[in-house]
Amino acid sequence: MGILGWVVVGLVAGALATLVMPGKDPGGILVTVILGILGGLLGGFVSSRLFGISTGAFFDLRTWIIALIGSIVLLVIDRLVIGRRTRR
Repeated sequence: MGILGWVVVGLVAGALATLVMPGKDPGGILVTVILGILGGLLGGFVSSRLFGISTGAFFDLRTWIIALIGSIVLLVIDRLVIGRRTRR
């Protein structure tokens, strides 16, 4: 799957990651969408390059799970880093 496919998958995965991780996002909806896209790209890259896991096609469940995990990881990092800055 190409980079444009991962952007679309990451966009949807970012929205799903926000639903999975309720709470206030420090950056707002735009930052959450961007993190979702980056998380999808990161998840696809890490799974294929480092772990050798084939990501599959656009409609493959494995693709969506990888993108969702990548988005959740970036959302957690964002909440830890940005959340600390806003509390000060």
